[in-house]
Amino acid sequence: MTSYTGYLAIHKFESELKKELEIKGLKITLEKDRLFLVEGDHPQMIWAQMTAFDLRAIPITSIKDGAKKLKALGRNWGLFTVEHHRRAQLIQEELPKINQKPIPFRHPLPSLPMGFWTLWEPDLMMVASSTSSPFALGEMDFQEDKIMPPSRAYLKLWEFFTVYAPEEISGGTSLDVGSCPGGWTWVLRTLNFDKTISVDKAPIETRIMDLGQIDFRQESAFGLDPHDLGEIDWFCSDIICYPERLLNLVNRFRAAGTVKNFVCTIKYQKETDWEQTLKFLEIPNSRIVHLHHNKHEVTWFLKGALA
Repeated sequence: MTSYTGYLAIHKFESELKKELEIKGLKITLEKDRLFLVEGDHPQMIWAQMTAFDLRAIPITSIKDGAKKLKALGRNWGLFTVEHHRRAQLIQEELPKINQKPIPFRHPLPSLPMGFWTLWEPDLMMVASSTSSPFALGEMDFQEDKIMPPSRAYLKLWEFFTVYAPEEISGGTSLDVGSCPGGWTWVLRTLNFDKTISVDKAPIETRIMDLGQIDFRQESAFGLDPHDLGEIDWFCSDIICYPERLLNLVNRFRAAGTVKNFVCTIKYQKETDWEQTLKFLEIPNSRIVHLHHNKHEVTWFLKGALA
């Protein structure tokens, strides 16, 4: 039986996923809507909202037969319809309900595996018991704070520290470069750091500063001398700049050997800068993901830089 890796492209960024697959030398075998199937076993892609592993075709004879076969393979199933929408939805309604309510910041991730399926033809399902996310179709939402954050950019850092860095933080120093209006500084301040250094030419919101334990420096992040800041546990950047300039800043701090962990948003202008993105990936042990709360941007991170 043929096995595929299924890639669900992010809405409006289908061309980015196709380009990434091309760069990786992977040929799309089948596609419908924004679901691309590549024959064989392959890793997760940056521009895939969700990756379905070991995706296989399963014939069905009825709605109840489809539900029965899915239940035999697992409990939790995320449905993406490419065609035959009503029939697929009737099958989904026969399956156990998924608790997909908004979660608090740093809430433990679901422990049960999340499967993926689609009704490829009226009598044929494409099914994967294993996916890249514990959330259906890779979609996650938070119980948002509508009062303190000055913008919704904080959700990116919430997602990162919930999904990719859930380990306990106890003391140390965090650094937020390009921090105005203060959303990321606010997130870092709510974590258990001893101090947060916040750097921008423009001041951050007063209500953020009033939280205390924030060392605000009104200057350019690109003029910082890493040795003046001491040891940094987390270097965080949501700064608006060209990817090449961010890479130079990151490499300057890496060369100084003072930062344990990095998390940075790589922001693009009109086109995705693949050249600089691939240069970020050349940094050993680092990774790039497209967070659910990213737009035309991706998140690069490196944990244990001084290990």
